[in-house]
Amino acid sequence: MNSNLKQLLTTDRPFLTDGGLETTLVFHEGLDLPAFAAFPLLNDTKGRETLRNYFDNFLQLAQQNDTGFVLDTPTWRASQGWADETGFSSEAIDRINARAVSFARDIAAAWGEKGVPVVVNGVVGPQGDGYVPGQTMTAEEAQEYHARQVVSFATAGADMVSAVTMNYVEEAIGIARAAKVAGVPVVISFTVETDGKLPTGQGVGDAIALVDAATDASPIYYMINCAHPDHYSAILGGADWTARLGGMRANASRMSHEELDNAEELDDGDPVEFGELHAAMMRGLTGIKVLGGCCGTDHRHVGEVGKCCVKGHAHAA
Repeated sequence: MNSNLKQLLTTDRPFLTDGGLETTLVFHEGLDLPAFAAFPLLNDTKGRETLRNYFDNFLQLAQQNDTGFVLDTPTWRASQGWADETGFSSEAIDRINARAVSFARDIAAAWGEKGVPVVVNGVVGPQGDGYVPGQTMTAEEAQEYHARQVVSFATAGADMVSAVTMNYVEEAIGIARAAKVAGVPVVISFTVETDGKLPTGQGVGDAIALVDAATDASPIYYMINCAHPDHYSAILGGADWTARLGGMRANASRMSHEELDNAEELDDGDPVEFGELHAAMMRGLTGIKVLGGCCGTDHRHVGEVGKCCVKGHAHAA
């Protein structure tokens, strides 16, 4: 475990991360992302410049807030099951996952020279839809499916991996087990609906307990992502399981996932309110290690979160 990751896990000042990469690229940059996949941008100079500019905006916020940054690889769709829809072979996807870590390492080195500790995080997305648990896998099937991408990240030198927009427990268990075998720290991030529960109807606390029981509590922490703060803030107060909650990446919009899927225009909410809502949630939480955004958010939203929750240490209030 490198020093930046150790600092992330022990600091009382949360690290920042980015916002909604794909929604920013589609709605603000006007890019076409087949299957909502950003990883093909790594294959050409212009695409890499677009990604670099995107991440630099957020890293500047970390510098301004005197904190660190969790730098995600743009690989949410870079697993084997998405090869056909993205037009990449299995071997090309292996190469792109390694390239994504190298790309992130270059950014981390540049900002490290500026005094910003950066943790390189290999992003693992769901085998299916991020919102709907359709054709689900067993934990064993999920481990086999995701192991290839996890190993690619570990071999390329990622500091950790994160499974994001997980919407059912078995897939989360499989990824956690694959990471343990590969010897790389893992974070599990669950998606919740407007009622604060997983799309399966399961509570977040129950999901965390099941993953911990099946993996000897191998995830270094858990997160909630891809839901508005209003959708899950009510489940946080006083719950024992929140001791395992290490991060939040909320949506800008109060829309349901179904409404977001059908939206033709971006609902980017209110960045100032977004920061204030996070400050209110942080007052009841003590273990938050990373804060950022998800769908519809950009550097404005994360900037407000930094003002409200990092400089002011809102979680200690």
